Amino acid sequence: MSEIRILDAATAERERGRLAEILADCVNGGASVSFMWPFTVADAEAWWGGTLEAVASGKSILFGGYVDGTLSGTVQLSLDGPCNQRHRGDVRKLLVHRSARKRGVAAALMTALEAAARERKLSLLTLDTGTGTPAERLYARLGWTKAGIIPGYALNPDGTICDTTIFWKALG
Repeated sequence: MSEIRILDAATAERERGRLAEILADCVNGGASVSFMWPFTVADAEAWWGGTLEAVASGKSILFGGYVDGTLSGTVQLSLDGPCNQRHRGDVRKLLVHRSARKRGVAAALMTALEAAARERKLSLLTLDTGTGTPAERLYARLGWTKAGIIPGYALNPDGTICDTTIFWKALG
């Protein structure tokens, strides 16, 4: 059973250690989410500092997915676009701890994010993800439209090069 919550800055700060564990677990599991090996929980905790500042300033909305009361997944809706793009948001860092996968956490996080975007009158969401990953299949299943693939866009944590798929979703 999962529960999705919007985490305000104070709650996110209290959960910072668990957020760091989730990020480190994903990176150490091979997820191409901007970080390279070796990557520690301490590295992850330091990274969360800037994200929590964005949450506190209202530039980002942070969602937490809880499984049996434990924070197990997260995703962010970035609202920090240029003034001519305030009608859209960017999805960032959909992360689910490996111990909580295959339980619907990622889909529930994305559903909550889309609902929050609609409440804020956003009409378009965008994201990028590794090509050929479970996340790519999830976004397609959730009705996202593939805009294209950029070859050699990023590196996996082990240093191998990977392609990135760009998705968008119009909100009605």
